[in-house]
Amino acid sequence: MKTAPGIQSWQEVELKLALPGADPSALAQRLAQIPVMAKCKSTHLHLHNIYFDTPDSALRQQRVALRLRRLGDTGKPKWLQTLKVAGRSDSALSQRGEWETPVRSARLSLKGLQGTLWTDLDTDGKLFRALAPVFETSFERTVWLLRRTGGGVVEVALDIGQIVHGERSTPICELELELKAGPVAALFEVANKIATRIAVLPASASKAERGYALMQEAIHTALRARPQRLSAELTSAEMAQRVMQEMFSQFTCNLNTLLASDDPGVVHQARVGWRRFLSARRLFAPLLAPQPTPSWQALRALLTSLGRLRDLDVARIETLPALADAYIAAEPQRDELWQTMTLALLQAANLQRKAVRYALQDRAVGACLLALAQWLENLTESNAAESAAPQPKGSLRHWTQDRIRRLHEQLKLAGKNAESPGQQHRVRILAKRMRYNLEALESLLPRKQALRWQRQASTLQSRLGEVRDATQAAALVAELELDRGLAEFLRGLALGQNLKHLG
Repeated sequence: MKTAPGIQSWQEVELKLALPGADPSALAQRLAQIPVMAKCKSTHLHLHNIYFDTPDSALRQQRVALRLRRLGDTGKPKWLQTLKVAGRSDSALSQRGEWETPVRSARLSLKGLQGTLWTDLDTDGKLFRALAPVFETSFERTVWLLRRTGGGVVEVALDIGQIVHGERSTPICELELELKAGPVAALFEVANKIATRIAVLPASASKAERGYALMQEAIHTALRARPQRLSAELTSAEMAQRVMQEMFSQFTCNLNTLLASDDPGVVHQARVGWRRFLSARRLFAPLLAPQPTPSWQALRALLTSLGRLRDLDVARIETLPALADAYIAAEPQRDELWQTMTLALLQAANLQRKAVRYALQDRAVGACLLALAQWLENLTESNAAESAAPQPKGSLRHWTQDRIRRLHEQLKLAGKNAESPGQQHRVRILAKRMRYNLEALESLLPRKQALRWQRQASTLQSRLGEVRDATQAAALVAELELDRGLAEFLRGLALGQNLKHLG
């Protein structure tokens, strides 16, 4: 497609970083003191963007963003019209097609879209005529241009401001590292140096995506799994990369959301994303043996803290409310004690949520997540790396089906020997792994069999989960040291459920 005169077109390669716990007013100064940036002069811009879409969000459905950008506030401002097309999703590293052209005022120009992808999207002009402003972004941008050894050129942009839709708004506080020249490794090199001085989190959601979430009042909601449609024509490394990047993105997106959201579902989906990632990594291990996964030792404290918070949320929201009537029925005066327990659990959960947010401000956490993101990007970096890995015998579809079948046999065998709580816990973990991998690889598996095995794994996981949740709730209440009788009541119920399932 030939680009029209005056329109600049390029492939944007960008790494976005959230800045948990940072003081926005001091960030520019802190960044300027980092050795990799200390010798570079910064420039400052005020940017105001207006995003457009149709009433039924036709552009969003096509993963397209169209905006007008005003540069400067004084005198005669300049306006730029930008069309962005999302490329790879679910990756910390975004790669997007972008077309930009100057316009005279804050009005969209159809002429400025000629020779771009818009021609294919809007063949008769109806889409353009239906466009209207949907949300705006306004932020201060501080920019450093870094030249690296080996020819790499990286633009580091600090954005501080807000996204606005009507009466609602959400803050912007992020770094965007854009590759201007050289290898992608230059982006991660700069990001890693920043992460040694400032806490960061990989962030895959663009400002446009966050704007749409604000429109739908979903800015603080959990991100659930979004398995991709896989082709049997993919190489083994491509399949592993796509599957694990989606899972890793679910983990990091929910961590970012957790910074400002009290929704228990966000904690749950963060943990689900991490467990899905580990399950897939284990499944694909034979294909990726020459490329060892970076250590995630630095995440252990965060993961433990997330698990503790999830246990508190499950106990106070799901497990214990169903038992209240049974406890209070015999002695109505127990109601006060139950309410005291409920309040104590809520307070414990609130404190634990603060602990999780504090853990997210640990620089080692961000550095670890960046290392994992870079490892994922490098899985398909070169043909040499992929050819060195053991390739599946036969087709990729055959290899996938064989691996899932082995996991199913392992689950069946463990289920037959689950006579103790420890063995039951192992069965539950295997059921989770089975379900996660079935959901991720469903498009490469026989449909009826995959659905049947998914239902079996889900049922088994839920049944054993009830036992585990009851036991955990009893232990948490015992820690509160409110009343021995209450703790014994809950421990007895948990024991009864366990004996029922063992029987």
